[in-house]
Amino acid sequence: MSEQEKTGLDAIGEVPVCASCGSERVVTDAWACWNRDAGLWELENSFDDAYCHACEAETRLQWIRPDDPPNRRVRDLNDEFRTRGLGRGTVLVTKGISALGPEFVAKAVSAVRRFDDFTEDNDPWGEHDFGAIDLDEQKIFWKIDPYDLDLQDQSPNPANPAVTHRVLTIILASEY
Repeated sequence: MSEQEKTGLDAIGEVPVCASCGSERVVTDAWACWNRDAGLWELENSFDDAYCHACEAETRLQWIRPDDPPNRRVRDLNDEFRTRGLGRGTVLVTKGISALGPEFVAKAVSAVRRFDDFTEDNDPWGEHDFGAIDLDEQKIFWKIDPYDLDLQDQSPNPANPAVTHRVLTIILASEY
């Protein structure tokens, strides 16, 4: 597989840069297909020819993993909501969590707020939107889902708090 054909999980978080100067200001010839349901163009295929705006010349693309993740804004907004309750959102606990009593619910919410054990394995997209915690001999999962403001569909842009309502769900692993 060529560097330009990277797809799938191995390419998550990587970005194309100019092989000559390292600039991210690169373009490539591509086909896009209109997605009526999503209301946007989706990349269907890209081709070998690439151009670097910084070099003002044709180039070859190289894929790298930058120090600053491309979805840092989503991660930061998820962290602000989860750890400090900032931003538009809702916290839900499942029946299983509620059944363990208000003291357990408070401990679970507190544990979710303190969670910081993110790794490539449990957070491959770097969005800090999922975690697993052991609490009082219970395995707990938590998940943040970004919805549109009507809570009818996914957010059109989770990096934009003006169009996103985050839902943090805390669930017993046995309910999952």
